[in-house]
Amino acid sequence: MKTRSKFLSDDALALERYVIPNLRNACWIMKLLAQHPDGLKAAEIARTLKIPVTTTLRIMATLQLEGYARKVDGRFELGPVLIHLGNASLAGTEIRSAALPILQQLTARTDETSHLAVPCDDHSLIVAVQDSPHPLRAASRPGSLTELHCSSTGKSFIAFLHYHRLEELFGKGRLTKRTAHTQDTLAEVKREAAVTRKRGYSLDDEEFNLGVRCLAAPVYSSQGQVVAAIGITAATVRFTPERIPEIGAIVTEHAAELSRLMGYQRSV
Repeated sequence: MKTRSKFLSDDALALERYVIPNLRNACWIMKLLAQHPDGLKAAEIARTLKIPVTTTLRIMATLQLEGYARKVDGRFELGPVLIHLGNASLAGTEIRSAALPILQQLTARTDETSHLAVPCDDHSLIVAVQDSPHPLRAASRPGSLTELHCSSTGKSFIAFLHYHRLEELFGKGRLTKRTAHTQDTLAEVKREAAVTRKRGYSLDDEEFNLGVRCLAAPVYSSQGQVVAAIGITAATVRFTPERIPEIGAIVTEHAAELSRLMGYQRSV
C-alpha cells in the first residue's frame, strides 16, 4: 500500500509535467527578494538562482511592468502590487470567517446566490459564495477576479473606496465592454459611482453577463475603511427591476451587520 508521502510525491511528479520554467523562475525570484529588503542586482539574482542573466533581466522587466517588482538605484525589490495581494489575502481570511453565516442568512432571505469580495489592486476578488437552491446559477466562484466597472462588488469599491482616484483608474481610454449594457467610459463610471453613493448599494444590470443581475453593498472595518462587499447574483427572470429596492435594502442590511461584526461603528 502506498504511504501518504508517496501519494504527495506522485502528485508532485505529475505536476512537474506542467511547470512553466520561467514562471517558476519568477516565483523563485520573488521569494529571494522577500529575503533581501534592500534589494538585489540582476547579476546577484542570476548568480544565486543559477539563471542566465539575460533571462533574469527579461523576467525582471515583466515583473516591473506588472508591479510585482521595482528597481531602485540599480537594485530590484518587491513591488507594490504584492502589498495589495497580501492585504486582500489577510482581509479575505478574516472577513470570510465572519461573513459565512451572514451569506447563509442572505441567501435564505433572498433565495438567491450570495457572495463576498475583497478589493485586490484594481479588481474585485471573490472569496466566498453561498449558492442558492435554484439549478440556474451564474455567480463567479471563489478565487475569481472581476473587473471593477462591470461587477456589483467592483462598483461598490469604485464608489466607496476608489471614488477619489477614478481618473487614475479609468482615465486611459475605454474599458472592456462585456455586454451591450456595460458602461465603458470614465464619464459613465463617474455617474454610476455618484448614484451608488447616494443609494448605498451598487448594481450590475446585465453588464458582466447577459441575463444576470447583481447587487452589492460595502463592508467597513473598525477603522471606517471599505474592506469588502457582499451581494447577490440572480437571473433577471427572478431578480426583476421591480425587486431592486427590496433586494437593495436586504443586502445593505446584511452588509451593515457584517461591518458591525468587523468592529465598525457608524458616526452619527
